[in-house]
Amino acid sequence: MSWQSYVDQQLLATGKVSKAAIHGLDGNPWATSAGFTVSPDEVRKLLPAFEDETPLYQSGIILGGVKYMFLRCEGRSLIGRKGGDAGCIVVKTTQAILIGVYEGGLQGGDCNLVVEKLADYLVSSGY
Repeated sequence: MSWQSYVDQQLLATGKVSKAAIHGLDGNPWATSAGFTVSPDEVRKLLPAFEDETPLYQSGIILGGVKYMFLRCEGRSLIGRKGGDAGCIVVKTTQAILIGVYEGGLQGGDCNLVVEKLADYLVSSGY
């Protein structure tokens, strides 16, 4: 399965994720949903937060030029929120960063579960 297939079939097709991307730990994109461009620099700036999330409380999580208020770090996952009905999850695996965004009435918990499930699969496959 191609990386784009993971984004399209395992994330977007669930109806629980509005936008998604998979990047390498170097920040470079492997796959992304149409119209969602997360820069390598945005990804690289998030990597230190998996060790110490404190700076994100001030800077927030920036994805595709959109700032999400940082809520919490749950081990390998960074959780953010924007307004009352949008948010994001950024999950670090062994070799990749998975990004999921929900908006327009979708639920954060549902989005998080879908992205975490794909992360579990990738970790079990060595990624």
